[in-house]
Amino acid sequence: MHEKHIKHQWRARLHEVIFEADTRSGKRFDVVLIIFILLSVAVVMLDSVQAFLAYALWFRIIEWFLTIAFTVEYILRLLAVRKPLAYARSFFGIIDLLAILPTYISLFLPGTHYLLIIRSLRVLRVFRVLKLVKYLKEANMLLLALRASRRKITVFLFSVLSLVLVLGSIMYIIEGEESGFTSIPRSVYWAIVTLTTVGYGDIAPSTAIGQSLAAFIMILGYCIIAVPTGIVSVELTRTMGERASTQVCPKCGAKGHDYDAVYCKYCSTKL
Repeated sequence: MHEKHIKHQWRARLHEVIFEADTRSGKRFDVVLIIFILLSVAVVMLDSVQAFLAYALWFRIIEWFLTIAFTVEYILRLLAVRKPLAYARSFFGIIDLLAILPTYISLFLPGTHYLLIIRSLRVLRVFRVLKLVKYLKEANMLLLALRASRRKITVFLFSVLSLVLVLGSIMYIIEGEESGFTSIPRSVYWAIVTLTTVGYGDIAPSTAIGQSLAAFIMILGYCIIAVPTGIVSVELTRTMGERASTQVCPKCGAKGHDYDAVYCKYCSTKL
């Protein structure tokens, strides 16, 4: 019984350091991880520059040091939660795994004809920059706001896709192959580029009716762009008003609890 209590205390302490950003030890842990992540991404980027080929050995040493550090961090995260498999399947669990796999895989692909594959796998280390998201309190609020507005944004995107499908089909009928609108998919591509106000210019209407429709789509694009911004802004304001804490449930891994929360609002586990 005493050993079980000690194990519970040890896991709770480890969970506090690794997952909680409100504590002093948690903040220190996050700062160190952020430095390691930025250093790793810098090494990946510099390793691809021809002028730094002379430092390839140093880059390799730094990469292995960081890989071992991230491996230890990944193992500690699995030990700190009550359901390690659930964390391993989560978004950040997969990102953590992607952060360490490429370096180890490169050990099992020797030979010059595998160099291109190894190089591609090493580029995956850039995914480590995604690990930064969970160490930033403001990013946590933004994620909560995006999660709360996901249904509205989904409906909005479906409406936009339906709109560009209709507008692209109309433009295909108006302009035809003579102006470069050789098919409905290509016309839909033009409608997307025009509606988002990107305007590559590779396809352009030549008739007066087509140009009038294009002008209407451009003006419509400015109106549509503001919609998702407004949706997320409302949810972000609401999230900031609720002041969601950075506490993570040790059992289900849920976030977004109130600062004065004692139990998880999803599985009732004590925080």
